[in-house]
Amino acid sequence: MPTAAQGSSVQGKVALVTGSTSGIGLGIALALAEQGARLMLNGFGDVEGAVALVRKHDAGARHHGADMSKPAEVEAMVRACEREHGRVDILVNNAGIQHVAPIHQFPQERWDAIIAINLSSAFHALRAALPGMRSRNWGRVINVASVHGLVASVDKSAYVAAKHGLVGLTKVAALENATTGVTVNAVCPGWVLTPLVQKQVDARAAADKVDNAEATRRLLGEKQPSMQFTTPEQIAGLCLFLCSPAADNVRGQSWALDGGWTAQ
Repeated sequence: MPTAAQGSSVQGKVALVTGSTSGIGLGIALALAEQGARLMLNGFGDVEGAVALVRKHDAGARHHGADMSKPAEVEAMVRACEREHGRVDILVNNAGIQHVAPIHQFPQERWDAIIAINLSSAFHALRAALPGMRSRNWGRVINVASVHGLVASVDKSAYVAAKHGLVGLTKVAALENATTGVTVNAVCPGWVLTPLVQKQVDARAAADKVDNAEATRRLLGEKQPSMQFTTPEQIAGLCLFLCSPAADNVRGQSWALDGGWTAQ
């Protein structure tokens, strides 16, 4: 019997996933590799561990250590993927950082870094990868935005601005490529228990003088009616759908996986 990968719409495709050494990005990379895609990873942290996990499904998986705040390095990463794998079919712009503070206390350098990594890097990667996708008349661009690309929260000015910008960039790119085989969409998760969010849970536990479980309950209870974290596997499942023929005419959309957050 054929394996899932043999019958997969991403079998043999080349995927570049930024910020993919942990959390959401690694979850997406693993799902694509499991379905037969060839991967280029990007990110810091446990690079060897992430590459080893993906190589269980994609022996040729590569890693590029581009600093996503530097446009030249972002373009070099795309070119390296094209050189080593032949092309970029699927681009997942996932790299992101966070800083929490009210606007009047927000460090200027943190604003600049968040805009650069969470928004501008997606533009630079898109700009580099789109010509090849257009020439082959097939491509999938998935921008990992956030529920904060749709609604706001206090103390997250740079993150909210960047993610709203990423949703807008998604719409423009989708319209510019609407008559081609290249689709551009965004996924907008609510709370996902990534290392980034775990830091917020830990901070709340310390500030409220409660244990981790209670801090988690309070965090979810404020925004996410399901009282459940969205998982990287669920986000990856949506990404696989967006790469499938069923999503050929899904263009410029921002899909919320937020446990009801934006339904309120």
